[in-house]
Amino acid sequence: MPKITKEKFKTEHNVFDDFTNRTIFKLITEGHFDGIESTIALGKEANIFSVKKGKKRLILKVYRVNNCNFNKMFDYIKADPRFIGLKGKKRNIIFHWVQREYRNLMKAREANVRVPLPITFKNHTLVMEYIGKNSEIAPQLKDKKPKDPQKFFEDIIKHLKKLYKAGIVHADLSQFNILNFEEKPVFIDFSQGTSIKDSNAEEYLERDIKNISNFFKKLKIKIDQEKTIKKIKA
Repeated sequence: MPKITKEKFKTEHNVFDDFTNRTIFKLITEGHFDGIESTIALGKEANIFSVKKGKKRLILKVYRVNNCNFNKMFDYIKADPRFIGLKGKKRNIIFHWVQREYRNLMKAREANVRVPLPITFKNHTLVMEYIGKNSEIAPQLKDKKPKDPQKFFEDIIKHLKKLYKAGIVHADLSQFNILNFEEKPVFIDFSQGTSIKDSNAEEYLERDIKNISNFFKKLKIKIDQEKTIKKIKA
Protein backbone atom coordinates (compact mmCIF):
# COMPACT_ATOMS: atom_id res chain seq x y z
CA MET A 1 0.00 0.00 0.00
CA PRO A 2 1.43 3.47 -0.86
CA LYS A 3 2.71 5.45 2.09
CA ILE A 4 0.02 7.76 3.42
CA THR A 5 0.89 11.31 4.52
CA LYS A 6 -0.91 13.20 7.25
CA GLU A 7 -2.00 15.86 4.75
CA LYS A 8 -3.42 13.29 2.33
CA PHE A 9 -5.19 11.50 5.18
CA LYS A 10 -6.83 14.71 6.39
CA THR A 11 -8.00 15.50 2.84
CA GLU A 12 -9.49 12.03 2.36
CA HIS A 13 -11.13 11.96 5.79
CA ASN A 14 -12.44 15.49 6.19
CA VAL A 15 -15.60 14.11 7.83
CA PHE A 16 -13.59 13.72 11.06
CA ASP A 17 -12.43 16.46 13.38
CA ASP A 18 -8.70 17.11 13.64
CA PHE A 19 -8.30 15.18 16.89
CA THR A 20 -9.97 12.09 15.42
CA ASN A 21 -7.91 12.41 12.23
CA ARG A 22 -4.69 12.50 14.27
CA THR A 23 -5.76 9.49 16.34
CA ILE A 24 -6.73 7.37 13.33
CA PHE A 25 -3.59 8.40 11.44
CA LYS A 26 -1.51 7.31 14.44
CA LEU A 27 -3.21 3.88 14.45
CA ILE A 28 -2.41 3.52 10.74
CA THR A 29 1.23 4.53 11.11
CA GLU A 30 1.58 2.08 14.01
CA GLY A 31 0.47 -0.67 11.62
CA HIS A 32 -2.86 -1.64 13.19
CA PHE A 33 -4.67 -1.23 9.87
CA ASP A 34 -4.11 0.28 6.42
CA GLY A 35 -7.14 2.49 6.04
CA ILE A 36 -10.89 2.88 6.44
CA GLU A 37 -13.01 0.79 4.07
CA SER A 38 -16.64 1.71 4.77
CA THR A 39 -19.19 2.87 7.33
CA ILE A 40 -21.09 0.11 9.16
CA ALA A 41 -23.15 2.13 11.63
CA LEU A 42 -23.54 5.73 12.74
CA GLY A 43 -24.67 5.80 16.36
CA LYS A 44 -25.64 8.50 18.80
CA GLU A 45 -22.38 8.16 20.76
CA ALA A 46 -20.11 6.07 18.51
CA ASN A 47 -19.57 5.33 14.82
CA ILE A 48 -18.51 1.92 13.52
CA PHE A 49 -16.31 1.42 10.44
CA SER A 50 -14.76 -1.53 8.66
CA VAL A 51 -11.04 -1.09 8.10
CA LYS A 52 -8.56 -3.16 6.12
CA LYS A 53 -5.21 -4.62 7.14
CA GLY A 54 -3.98 -6.26 3.98
CA LYS A 55 -6.84 -8.52 2.91
CA LYS A 56 -8.16 -8.82 6.45
CA ARG A 57 -11.10 -6.79 7.74
CA LEU A 58 -11.22 -5.27 11.21
CA ILE A 59 -13.65 -3.03 13.08
CA LEU A 60 -12.89 0.54 14.13
CA LYS A 61 -15.17 2.04 16.79
CA VAL A 62 -14.91 5.81 17.16
CA TYR A 63 -16.64 7.46 20.10
CA ARG A 64 -18.02 10.87 19.22
CA VAL A 65 -16.43 12.99 21.93
CA ASN A 66 -18.82 15.92 21.48
CA ASN A 67 -21.92 13.70 21.48
CA CYS A 68 -21.15 11.30 24.33
CA ASN A 69 -23.27 11.50 27.46
CA PHE A 70 -20.26 11.65 29.73
CA ASN A 71 -22.42 12.20 32.86
CA LYS A 72 -24.03 8.81 32.26
CA MET A 73 -20.61 7.33 31.50
CA PHE A 74 -19.21 8.71 34.74
CA ASP A 75 -22.15 7.35 36.76
CA TYR A 76 -21.42 3.87 35.39
CA ILE A 77 -17.65 3.95 35.63
CA LYS A 78 -17.26 5.60 39.05
CA ALA A 79 -18.90 2.58 40.76
CA ASP A 80 -16.53 0.14 39.04
CA PRO A 81 -13.79 -0.66 41.60
CA ARG A 82 -11.27 -0.98 38.75
CA PHE A 83 -11.54 2.78 38.14
CA ILE A 84 -11.51 4.19 41.66
CA GLY A 85 -10.23 7.77 41.80
CA LEU A 86 -11.15 8.64 38.23
CA LYS A 87 -11.79 12.36 37.86
CA GLY A 88 -14.90 13.61 36.08
CA LYS A 89 -13.34 15.50 33.17
CA LYS A 90 -15.20 14.79 29.92
CA ARG A 91 -12.35 13.69 27.65
CA ASN A 92 -10.72 11.71 30.47
CA ILE A 93 -13.98 9.85 31.14
CA ILE A 94 -14.41 8.94 27.46
CA PHE A 95 -10.81 7.70 27.15
CA HIS A 96 -11.27 5.48 30.22
CA TRP A 97 -14.64 4.33 28.83
CA VAL A 98 -12.82 3.00 25.75
CA GLN A 99 -10.12 1.42 27.92
CA ARG A 100 -12.85 -0.21 29.98
CA GLU A 101 -14.46 -1.75 26.88
CA TYR A 102 -11.08 -3.07 25.76
CA ARG A 103 -10.37 -4.61 29.18
CA ASN A 104 -13.84 -6.16 29.39
CA LEU A 105 -13.43 -7.75 25.96
CA MET A 106 -10.00 -9.10 26.90
CA LYS A 107 -11.34 -10.60 30.12
CA ALA A 108 -14.29 -12.12 28.28
CA ARG A 109 -11.97 -13.70 25.69
CA GLU A 110 -9.81 -15.14 28.45
CA ALA A 111 -12.98 -16.73 29.88
CA ASN A 112 -13.82 -18.25 26.45
CA VAL A 113 -16.86 -16.01 26.05
CA ARG A 114 -17.74 -15.42 22.40
CA VAL A 115 -16.83 -11.75 21.81
CA PRO A 116 -14.78 -9.86 19.19
CA LEU A 117 -11.05 -9.98 19.85
CA PRO A 118 -9.90 -6.48 20.94
CA ILE A 119 -6.73 -5.45 19.14
CA THR A 120 -5.84 -1.99 20.45
CA PHE A 121 -7.30 1.28 21.68
CA LYS A 122 -6.16 4.88 21.50
CA ASN A 123 -7.90 7.91 22.96
CA HIS A 124 -11.57 7.58 21.88
CA THR A 125 -11.06 4.74 19.36
CA LEU A 126 -11.08 0.95 19.61
CA VAL A 127 -9.87 -1.57 17.02
CA MET A 128 -11.26 -5.11 17.18
CA GLU A 129 -12.05 -8.26 15.26
CA TYR A 130 -14.56 -8.18 12.42
CA ILE A 131 -17.39 -10.68 12.98
CA GLY A 132 -18.85 -11.82 9.68
CA LYS A 133 -18.08 -13.42 6.35
CA ASN A 134 -16.27 -11.43 3.69
CA SER A 135 -18.02 -8.05 3.37
CA GLU A 136 -21.18 -9.25 5.13
CA ILE A 137 -21.04 -8.36 8.82
CA ALA A 138 -22.88 -10.62 11.26
CA PRO A 139 -26.41 -9.29 11.94
CA GLN A 140 -27.76 -8.25 15.32
CA LEU A 141 -30.04 -10.77 17.01
CA LYS A 142 -32.96 -8.35 16.55
CA ASP A 143 -32.51 -8.60 12.77
CA LYS A 144 -31.88 -12.35 12.52
CA LYS A 145 -33.92 -14.52 14.86
CA PRO A 146 -32.30 -17.91 15.57
CA LYS A 147 -33.58 -21.04 13.88
CA ASP A 148 -33.54 -22.81 17.24
CA PRO A 149 -34.44 -20.13 19.85
CA GLN A 150 -34.22 -22.52 22.81
CA LYS A 151 -30.69 -23.62 21.96
CA PHE A 152 -29.62 -20.05 21.22
CA PHE A 153 -30.99 -18.82 24.57
CA GLU A 154 -29.25 -21.63 26.46
CA ASP A 155 -26.00 -20.74 24.69
CA ILE A 156 -26.39 -17.11 25.81
CA ILE A 157 -26.88 -18.18 29.44
CA LYS A 158 -23.89 -20.52 29.26
CA HIS A 159 -21.67 -17.63 28.16
CA LEU A 160 -23.14 -15.22 30.72
CA LYS A 161 -22.25 -17.78 33.38
CA LYS A 162 -18.63 -17.85 32.10
CA LEU A 163 -18.60 -14.05 32.11
CA TYR A 164 -19.93 -13.87 35.67
CA LYS A 165 -17.37 -16.44 36.83
CA ALA A 166 -14.69 -14.19 35.32
CA GLY A 167 -16.05 -11.33 37.46
CA ILE A 168 -17.91 -9.34 34.79
CA VAL A 169 -21.53 -8.33 34.17
CA HIS A 170 -22.34 -7.00 30.68
CA ALA A 171 -24.81 -4.39 32.03
CA ASP A 172 -26.26 -3.45 28.63
CA LEU A 173 -27.33 -6.78 27.17
CA SER A 174 -30.23 -7.00 24.72
CA GLN A 175 -31.04 -8.22 21.22
CA PHE A 176 -29.19 -5.11 19.99
CA ASN A 177 -25.87 -6.12 21.58
CA ILE A 178 -25.81 -9.77 20.56
CA LEU A 179 -24.87 -10.83 17.04
CA ASN A 180 -26.29 -13.96 15.43
CA PHE A 181 -23.24 -15.34 13.65
CA GLU A 182 -23.80 -18.75 12.08
CA GLU A 183 -26.56 -19.46 14.62
CA LYS A 184 -24.32 -18.72 17.60
CA PRO A 185 -24.39 -15.65 19.86
CA VAL A 186 -21.52 -13.14 19.87
CA PHE A 187 -21.65 -10.44 22.55
CA ILE A 188 -20.69 -6.86 21.64
CA ASP A 189 -20.72 -3.34 23.14
CA PHE A 190 -18.94 -4.01 26.41
CA SER A 191 -18.31 -0.41 27.46
CA GLN A 192 -20.89 -0.62 30.26
CA GLY A 193 -19.55 -4.00 31.42
CA THR A 194 -18.61 -3.83 35.08
CA SER A 195 -17.05 -5.84 37.87
CA ILE A 196 -19.34 -8.06 39.96
CA LYS A 197 -17.92 -6.09 42.89
CA ASP A 198 -19.68 -3.00 41.58
CA SER A 199 -22.45 -2.08 44.04
CA ASN A 200 -24.92 -2.02 41.11
CA ALA A 201 -23.80 -5.32 39.53
CA GLU A 202 -26.77 -7.36 40.73
CA GLU A 203 -29.22 -4.79 39.39
CA TYR A 204 -27.44 -4.79 36.02
CA LEU A 205 -27.46 -8.59 35.82
CA GLU A 206 -31.18 -8.70 36.56
CA ARG A 207 -31.81 -6.09 33.87
CA ASP A 208 -29.72 -8.04 31.33
CA ILE A 209 -31.69 -11.21 31.99
CA LYS A 210 -35.01 -9.36 31.85
CA ASN A 211 -34.13 -7.84 28.46
CA ILE A 212 -33.04 -11.15 26.96
CA SER A 213 -35.96 -13.05 28.50
CA ASN A 214 -38.49 -10.59 27.08
CA PHE A 215 -37.03 -11.06 23.60
CA PHE A 216 -37.07 -14.86 23.73
CA LYS A 217 -40.50 -15.05 25.32
CA LYS A 218 -41.80 -13.48 22.12
CA LEU A 219 -40.24 -16.48 20.34
CA LYS A 220 -42.37 -18.78 22.54
CA ILE A 221 -39.55 -19.79 24.90
CA LYS A 222 -40.59 -20.38 28.53
CA ILE A 223 -38.17 -18.68 30.92
CA ASP A 224 -38.01 -18.40 34.69
CA GLN A 225 -35.90 -15.30 35.23
CA GLU A 226 -35.07 -16.01 38.88
CA LYS A 227 -33.89 -19.55 38.10
CA THR A 228 -31.90 -18.23 35.16
CA ILE A 229 -30.06 -15.71 37.35
CA LYS A 230 -29.33 -18.42 39.96
CA LYS A 231 -27.96 -20.64 37.19
CA ILE A 232 -25.60 -17.88 36.03
CA LYS A 233 -24.36 -17.22 39.58
CA ALA A 234 -24.07 -20.89 40.60
